[in-house]
Amino acid sequence: MGYKNTLVFGDSYSTFRDYIPEGNATYYGADMERPSEEHTQCNVKKVEQTWWHKVLTATDSNLLINDSWSGSTIGYRGYNGADNRATGSSFICRLRKYKEKGLFKDNQIDAVFVFGGTNDCWCGADTGELKFDGVTEEDCYSVLPAFCLFFKELKEALPEADIYVIINCDLKYETIEGLRGAAEHYGFVPVKLEGVDKRNGHPTIKGMEDIANQILAKIKK
Repeated sequence: MGYKNTLVFGDSYSTFRDYIPEGNATYYGADMERPSEEHTQCNVKKVEQTWWHKVLTATDSNLLINDSWSGSTIGYRGYNGADNRATGSSFICRLRKYKEKGLFKDNQIDAVFVFGGTNDCWCGADTGELKFDGVTEEDCYSVLPAFCLFFKELKEALPEADIYVIINCDLKYETIEGLRGAAEHYGFVPVKLEGVDKRNGHPTIKGMEDIANQILAKIKK
């Protein structure tokens, strides 16, 4: 099989320098001429070592856009109380940007890989509760309502696409179950990760392989 066009929405785990939109913060490949100690420990030096490149290669799929942003959240609340709605880094803002630009009308997108929620969990934002109707902009400063609104708008934009929601390990139970519950509500495929090798909270080369293999096991045939 192979997807004609795929879209990735992600945070640092899915970044790689020169493979994400200009202006998005990167983690992997950030400065490999002078890598920091944490980057050296992860040892992911080539784009071919990333989870998403491995998945697309294995399925013979084409990447349209990898919209990943290091440190980004699905919702509006970021680290140290930052307003990620104002910065435009939240997944919701980035999705809306593409809708406004006509990306979904002008391109056939067959699959979306959503790998987020980690920073929502780790930044200390209010968890809130799953809410599938009447979600307001203010609600999206809480984690679970933001998941619901992002998935709702993604479903409306791409009703026929295969959408995979990758759920990181090492998150709070409420975050994991919130992602799973919201994904299943909208008919998406949740991929709950287990045993990913990491250094400083980020996948190593082996960790990237762990992620890719677990996603490939869930890919629709």
